[in-house]
Amino acid sequence: MIKNIIIGLKAYADSFGLISELKLWKYFVIPILISVITALAIGFSAFIFSDNITDYISSLIPSWNPPNWVRSLEIIFISLTIIAVGLIVYKHIVMALSAPFMSPASEKIEQYFLGKENPSNRGTSFGQQLWRGIRINLRNLTKEILLTIPILLIGLIPVIGIFSTFLLFLVQSYYAGFGNMDYTLERHLNYEDSIKFVSKRKGLAVGNGIVFMLLLLIPVIGIILVLPLSVVSATKVTINELHS
Repeated sequence: MIKNIIIGLKAYADSFGLISELKLWKYFVIPILISVITALAIGFSAFIFSDNITDYISSLIPSWNPPNWVRSLEIIFISLTIIAVGLIVYKHIVMALSAPFMSPASEKIEQYFLGKENPSNRGTSFGQQLWRGIRINLRNLTKEILLTIPILLIGLIPVIGIFSTFLLFLVQSYYAGFGNMDYTLERHLNYEDSIKFVSKRKGLAVGNGIVFMLLLLIPVIGIILVLPLSVVSATKVTINELHS
């Protein structure tokens, strides 16, 4: 698995150059807009609702009238919580809605490496690609939440809890990489077979997802470049596995 993680990481090496060489930027315009709008929506939600949620929680405690600095800390904590939850939801929303636009870009990359038109293409429509993206990401979001809850509980245990952050990052990375790989798998495998394919290659998904998650930590530039770079790198490793 470690070997595959490294392969997934290395696949990012020349992704930016490949996008320019194959003139793929036009495919990423709408996905980038979706990414920016979704990120802004999460950011504004944290800003707008953190104050109201803090007041509501305080109202549940009789005679609770905290000093301003305590209330400020509460608002910050609530804001960070909203952003943390939003980050989990963000990637699945963006990847699901971007599926019909990412698939053609992925296909261009596959044609470039294999040297032939429409290699093993199942010929799905825009609507089918969108539904596939929604279905895959709803499934992944559900599983990610079910894994996240016990990991957060582990984080409350002294000593052992320090590993929960790292484990949580790996879980998020896996499902991010999963979604990126499916843009290529959609053309070759059905829903069930795609899940089996990625499950046997968890390291590749994690490697791709690690950079995906790290890019999101870069203000502004991260949410713009995260999809183009991660999809190109995921396509490279996926077609290599499909045709090896």
